[in-house]
Amino acid sequence: MTTLRRGLGALLAATLLAAAPAHAGRSCENRPLQAITVERGLSLAERTLYALETSGAQVVLLARAGQDLTKYGLRWSHLGFAYKQPDGNGGHVWRVLHKLNHCGTQEAAIYRQGLGEFFLDDLWRLEAAWVVPTPEVQARLQALLLDRHRATALHHAPYNIVSYPWSRKYQQSNQWAIETLAAAMEPSVYSRERAQQWLQFKGYRPSVLIIGPFTRLGGRLSAANVAFDDHPSEKRFNDRIETVTVDSVFAWLQQAQLGGAPVVTRY
Repeated sequence: MTTLRRGLGALLAATLLAAAPAHAGRSCENRPLQAITVERGLSLAERTLYALETSGAQVVLLARAGQDLTKYGLRWSHLGFAYKQPDGNGGHVWRVLHKLNHCGTQEAAIYRQGLGEFFLDDLWRLEAAWVVPTPEVQARLQALLLDRHRATALHHAPYNIVSYPWSRKYQQSNQWAIETLAAAMEPSVYSRERAQQWLQFKGYRPSVLIIGPFTRLGGRLSAANVAFDDHPSEKRFNDRIETVTVDSVFAWLQQAQLGGAPVVTRY
């Protein structure tokens, strides 16, 4: 419990830092955080921390529910890697590596944050979910995540929230995560093209969102981080928009025997 209290202290300290206007799988409304929002986010982070500590895992794929995606049959909006990082004193802290979009722009960057920051927002649902990879996958992922160069090698800044999984024009947050997983698992993966080839070989299938032309037009005109020009015409004009979602990644990890069933923590 002492370790958990130290971890919670780190979460609280991180929360006091100014938050960058970067989001993924969250609402981009420009409004100040309310005290109740901070309290709930930290409580969810604390419960997630306790669950991770008792799980025995070194690395997990961690998701949050920042937006209401139920009309698409989706439960989770954003994915990152939560991993143990040595603290220099013989212990460890949990960190999250994930990709965040700069609100209102078509650009994104990679962030290393604490659990408190990961859940610090007006989330749609106060729940977290994670998948514990197999021991081999955890070992490969942890080696990559602790290497700053390798961890960001496949990052591509141009961002599109519904980017096509098999294109390299844009890269959304969940797409970066799954391509980085491919790089961790296969030494010959040194480019996004090779990462996508490995994912296809391993049987990954993206989610198919049914998005009509008026919705596509409205999204493209009103938001810089929404585009459909990387999707094949035959699919786009049939309202079939394929993209990487947390739900599809979680399902694939089980099917490919790379990880277990999702574990859910609630506020």
